Amino acid sequence: MIFILISVCFSVFVSVLLKLAKRYDIDNRQAIAWNYSIAGLLTWIIYRPEIPSLSENIVPVYVMLGILLPTLFVILALSIRYTGIVRTDIAQRLSLFIPVLASFLIFNEEQSVMKIIGISIAFLAIIFSIPWQKDTDAKKNFWIYPVLVFIGMGIIDTLFKQIAKTTTIPFTSSLLLVFIIAFVLSFSYLLYLYFFRKLKFTLINLICGWILGIANFGNILFYMKAHQDLAKQPSLVFSTMNIGVILLGSAVGVFIFREKLSRLNYAGILFALVSILFLYYAQ
Repeated sequence: MIFILISVCFSVFVSVLLKLAKRYDIDNRQAIAWNYSIAGLLTWIIYRPEIPSLSENIVPVYVMLGILLPTLFVILALSIRYTGIVRTDIAQRLSLFIPVLASFLIFNEEQSVMKIIGISIAFLAIIFSIPWQKDTDAKKNFWIYPVLVFIGMGIIDTLFKQIAKTTTIPFTSSLLLVFIIAFVLSFSYLLYLYFFRKLKFTLINLICGWILGIANFGNILFYMKAHQDLAKQPSLVFSTMNIGVILLGSAVGVFIFREKLSRLNYAGILFALVSILFLYYAQ
């Protein structure tokens, strides 16, 4: 269980880093791009995966992931900045609702009553977690960020599920490829901003990006180790990880960053935990 705990801490630490970015004038676009450079390097150093030849039908999946990952990372940063760690982590963790839904709508997998109940409660949790209270005109549309995180992470999870089905390619090789594509595309965007929008590259953004990448990779590394350590209990790893992130993220958001939540939002946290338990017992 220690691997799950470490993975949870790394996951929430990523959210904390993104939360602090505005305070220390960090350019999230640069930090997120550099994050993929160190994450890819660490993947290669630790796992030494081989770069396989890819079939034409799987290449678009890798490209889509390479585009979606940095794009969603930016949206994740905006969601944390404007709606807080608590709501964003709930949206991120409940995104599992989408691949589960896709599994029987697209992939024709059989679903149990427990899964259907879990999906329904997850939907309620998202609705309850959105900041519905009235606010200024400048802030009234911020609810869209956690919704985009929810949808985007769900699509990414579904694409990774497609990659996992390609048994001829080890997951670590796929991970390295995705990190490389994400870095190349996001850095190309930074070069465009540098030449045409007067973007300035700074050392602090590079350093913060590498710290972010180490935390991001640490989350993945220890999550994979948890699955190896508890190979016969994958559902336990899945549920404990998601519940742990929601609980720790909520504690950090409320007690350290003083994020204000409504009664509906607290109900959303409860619904999120119940939903994950239903999906756990449905496995």
